[in-house]
Amino acid sequence: MKSLRVLLQTTIPPTQDDWHIGRFSLLRETIAAIEGVKVSARDRAPSGTDDPVLSTLGNSEFDQLWLLGVDNGDGLTDADVAGIRAFAQRGGGIVATRDHENLGASLCRIGGVGAAHYFHDCQVDPDATRCAMDNAAAPVSWPNYLSGENGNFQRVRAVLADHPLLRRKDGSTIEWFPSHPHEGGIGVPPGADDASVVATGKSLATNRTFNLLVAFDPKSEHGRAIAESSFHHFADYNWDPRTGCPPFLTDPPGDEFERFPQRLEDVKSYVRNAVRWLARA
Repeated sequence: MKSLRVLLQTTIPPTQDDWHIGRFSLLRETIAAIEGVKVSARDRAPSGTDDPVLSTLGNSEFDQLWLLGVDNGDGLTDADVAGIRAFAQRGGGIVATRDHENLGASLCRIGGVGAAHYFHDCQVDPDATRCAMDNAAAPVSWPNYLSGENGNFQRVRAVLADHPLLRRKDGSTIEWFPSHPHEGGIGVPPGADDASVVATGKSLATNRTFNLLVAFDPKSEHGRAIAESSFHHFADYNWDPRTGCPPFLTDPPGDEFERFPQRLEDVKSYVRNAVRWLARA
């Protein structure tokens, strides 16, 4: 049987004091441990140049793209965007994730699952009431939902409790995701009848509900896709703060990763579910 090939890709060149691909090593290990799955993990080529993998993704042997939007809007060239769109059109599965304000704003350009991402300066949330600070104490602007400290966990509220993405091995529903002080905004794009909100979180600052996961299941040749409100659901630092973070992240970490280590299994189960769900026959 042909191996399933997964690409973990950031939208920045290798940069030591940033969210380079090495800061997602635990995600890579979790996916690589799935039987029959091969993982490639990489940062993009230098900014302003076409990435040799993303720009040719439509003709590649990859089956899934996990795109970690860690740029400030300049993470993808026209050729990269065309490659990602061609990949989706020929049935490739995509996870696209970002963070607060404009972090990962290059996702606005890819269409499809990219249209589910709302930023401060591009593709603004159509709900004007959400274009305001949630975490008023954060050193960043909206969207910036406070789900908790890095190293702690937020409760997942299942909108579609029976969705395959949210099932534990024993059939119960996943309850916990890593938290973050300022998550981004996502939603079902206008007119996207193939997309659904799968899970939500709740702000610790305002008690406001915000979307954690939006899933696309098109009835066409396009592949399935998942929009995530924050790449911090996957970062090593959020699974174990002892692994370290870029120096610009100054929020003090929590300690629930040590006090409740069993909760981390929920996000690992979700990752395994996502790989399998995206790999539909």
